[in-house]
Amino acid sequence: MQHRIVVLGAGYTGATAAGRLARRLHREDVTVTLVNAEPDFVERVRMHQVATGQRLRTRPLTALFDGTGVQVRQARVTGVDVDRRTVTVQAAHGGDGTEELPYDTLVYALGSGWDDQGVPGAAAHAHEIASRAGALRLRDRLAGLSAGQPVAVVGGGLTGIEAVTEIAEARPDLAVALVARGGLGDWLSGKGRRHLRKVVDGLGVTVHEHTTVTGVEADRVHTAGGTDLPSAATVWTTGFAVHPIARATALEVTGTGQIVVDATMRSVSHPDVYAVGDAALALGPGDKPLRMSCASGTPTAWQAADAIAARLTGRGLPHVPVRYFNQCVSLGRREGLIQYVTAYDRAVNAALTGRTAALYKELVCKAAAWGIAHPTLGLPTRRHRVVRPAPAAAGAADVRASA
Repeated sequence: MQHRIVVLGAGYTGATAAGRLARRLHREDVTVTLVNAEPDFVERVRMHQVATGQRLRTRPLTALFDGTGVQVRQARVTGVDVDRRTVTVQAAHGGDGTEELPYDTLVYALGSGWDDQGVPGAAAHAHEIASRAGALRLRDRLAGLSAGQPVAVVGGGLTGIEAVTEIAEARPDLAVALVARGGLGDWLSGKGRRHLRKVVDGLGVTVHEHTTVTGVEADRVHTAGGTDLPSAATVWTTGFAVHPIARATALEVTGTGQIVVDATMRSVSHPDVYAVGDAALALGPGDKPLRMSCASGTPTAWQAADAIAARLTGRGLPHVPVRYFNQCVSLGRREGLIQYVTAYDRAVNAALTGRTAALYKELVCKAAAWGIAHPTLGLPTRRHRVVRPAPAAAGAADVRASA
């Protein structure tokens, strides 16, 4: 009987894991099913571009995985039973019935969405760009604004900076503002901060630093200092929250709902489940949790896929090092910032700026999408035969020891 591998989510991590598994394992021995609610691969790192009306290349999952052995299933995941080893799905187009998909090994890659952090009015009135649907709604809203109307981007992290500069560049007729709880780019090096300030000022963005938003209305945001900032379109980029399904299972999860995994991305409570990307509490250099990002997620997908293949084929467990090298920030289409960092993601006094940095960031985005179709980075691979099933009921201590 074939070993059934089910991968939930076809973002950067899930799609990479599925493709890598299909290239590592013999097709006669395994089935790899990739479940995703949307028919296309979504370049999440480009959603700020979608929000400003730019057209991206369509990447149908069926075309990406044609001939690989990966079975693409368009459906919405509604539940996971880790004791019965089944996944409940519903047809993506809203069909009446649900279906159970049994698995022998599960790769959980449902990722994350936007986090309104419980701020009153944010869920009702703010726009998010953590999803394609959210980016398209913001696109339509921005397209309906007339000259001089205010736009407020809440959140001074990487997503907020990319969003506010993209909007300000695409719509110089709008009054665009960034609302940041800390200082502008306060985690960057001195060179990085100076360049970011130069670009933001050049685009005419008003920056409200050290400002906390306490409420959102249809036409304004409220701040802790008592000041109301006008906003005809509020963009919320204050962080991400993981998909809630894992929390509803028997898996061991953190307080934020991330699945606790060992060094091979295997669940410490259920060894037939692996979690990758934002869904996992994965540790990097110095045993520090990895931040939610494509840069963190892709290596976890490599690690999980290679570990699953190794355990199924009786080969030695691999170790994929997960560390940081740089933070790539687009500042519109003509400017960029590449902040070099330590393995621990701390900024060093070196940064690439300007047009060269913009081109660098564009190459990174293209390489990330290319990696979905080439999950082994174009290197030749050999499909190995399954020699024994992955353990279905090992204790947590045994799982940790195997890492």
